Amino acid sequence: MVPDIGRGSRTHGLLVYLYGPGRREEHTDAHIVGSWDGFAPDPGRDTGLDPDPKVTLARLTAALDLRVKQAGDRAPAKHVWHCSVRTAPGDRQLSDEEWNTVAQRILHATGIAPDGCRWIAVRHAEDHIHIVATLVRGDLRNPRLNYDFNKAQAECRRIEKETGLRRLNAGDGTAAKNPTSAEKFKAERTGRPEPSRQTLREAVRQALAGADDETEFFTRLHEAGLRVKVRHAPSGDVLGYNVALPGDRNRHGEPIWYPGSKLAPDLSLPKIRLRLADGPAGRTRSAASRPEWSPPARERRGATGSAERAAVLLDHDDDEAAAQLVGVGELLDAVALTSPAATRAEVASAARAFERATRSHIRAERADTRALRSAARGIVRAGAALGRGEDGGTTAMLLSTLVLATLAAARWHTARGHAQQAHASRQAAEHLRTAYHQAAATPMHELHDQGRSLPEAQRRRYKDVLHTHLPEQAVQAEGTPTRTEALVATLAQAEQAGHDPETLLQQAIDIRELDTAENVTDVLVWRLRRIAQLPAHPAQAPHRRPADTRSTKNSTTRTSEQHTATPAPPLGVPDPRRRPPRR
Repeated sequence: MVPDIGRGSRTHGLLVYLYGPGRREEHTDAHIVGSWDGFAPDPGRDTGLDPDPKVTLARLTAALDLRVKQAGDRAPAKHVWHCSVRTAPGDRQLSDEEWNTVAQRILHATGIAPDGCRWIAVRHAEDHIHIVATLVRGDLRNPRLNYDFNKAQAECRRIEKETGLRRLNAGDGTAAKNPTSAEKFKAERTGRPEPSRQTLREAVRQALAGADDETEFFTRLHEAGLRVKVRHAPSGDVLGYNVALPGDRNRHGEPIWYPGSKLAPDLSLPKIRLRLADGPAGRTRSAASRPEWSPPARERRGATGSAERAAVLLDHDDDEAAAQLVGVGELLDAVALTSPAATRAEVASAARAFERATRSHIRAERADTRALRSAARGIVRAGAALGRGEDGGTTAMLLSTLVLATLAAARWHTARGHAQQAHASRQAAEHLRTAYHQAAATPMHELHDQGRSLPEAQRRRYKDVLHTHLPEQAVQAEGTPTRTEALVATLAQAEQAGHDPETLLQQAIDIRELDTAENVTDVLVWRLRRIAQLPAHPAQAPHRRPADTRSTKNSTTRTSEQHTATPAPPLGVPDPRRRPPRR
């Protein structure tokens, strides 16, 4: 059950809308289900007293506004309190008597009914009612409406529990403001896919992803095609900013501006400055990256390690991990901005869902998020990635890790009772899973073919390694033959590049837990390819690494061969250079 509260100054105008056909002819059988005294005139019911519904509507307006007229200048400027209450999809249909009870409970919880304000509840659809109250009491004083929205939300949660309705997640006041009905109808009327508020919120988040300072943030807003208006103090200091979409104008032809704080609580300029003050998002690059890899591929590979470390910190279950949530959200925005076309929609949906998970009342002091911000900055600076080759493979590598990071965020929020944030994290994980399957299909298929082409004895040896280090169900139940063969091929390529398969596999397992992985073998494939510096696109032949960077037990043997120009033997053919020394 969802309440939506607003204020206004035109009682008659609101009643005309409630008893009218609606913007899309959706209003049917409008009638009163409850009122302050039970005898309010109802324009939706023919009582025989007024043959013209317009006359009844005028009488109802006068009755509601009686105390407002009597109070005169003491009445509040916005004296109309309007609350729509809607049941969730799939809920049973409530009767008029039940809706009357719902209205009375919400009015008592918010303090309107006990103070003697006049009100009515109008029903013109099966799944919701509109409560209209005028905010002047019987003694001509104004009611106290402190935290009326929070009180209405809490009462709706109690009503759901007592009446067997679908129980929605309780909020904590940190959610972004939803578009109003007028904004939604305008988007439909003008052919926009969504209200301007949502488009602007996403554009501002993406402009902030990895930004180094305030100047770069405003520059990115302009580059994204937004109208930007910066507010200055008399001293010249910047106080805030407003953004608008080109072509989005009001009835007077003026741009419709939205302050950052009205897009989301953490997009106000003071909150943005706090994030930028965490430290410069200096661009870093792994020393082991290869020059033949494209910039998007290099940055995605580096970002995978940062996301993995963020997931580990979230697993620690302390409040300092709250900052990692912001960093993961920033990384998701950067990936959504630069994703290949095949995965862009799902990654953007994941970033939009996870935005809710980045905010709660827990604040982490002095938490270092520079690694995640640096990763986001690098991804944005590297530009859009292709959906094939090394770009496509590293995209799958990063998405696989982000799935686990968002699931770690869901567990972190669940442990603290943040129901909405936990739900948003799980939604993001589902979108990322879909995007991952799209990105990983080609490289996994190629790895499967490479694994199948290995000699049987070699395949059996690698599978013995898997059975030694992994539970049986991790190799067979979840891992399809395609995935198992891909893991075998990765171990073979890692050994050919100079790594010990058992040591490397254990290193990949020990990074963090695998219990939340949808497919353990997939996760291990990408972990192995990242830490062994294997190409994410398996069609590229692996290269032998220098001895001083091998994570193997043979790393100190035969160092004189590390600079040889002799090409590596084909996959599946034993390398004579790796024979153990004679004893």
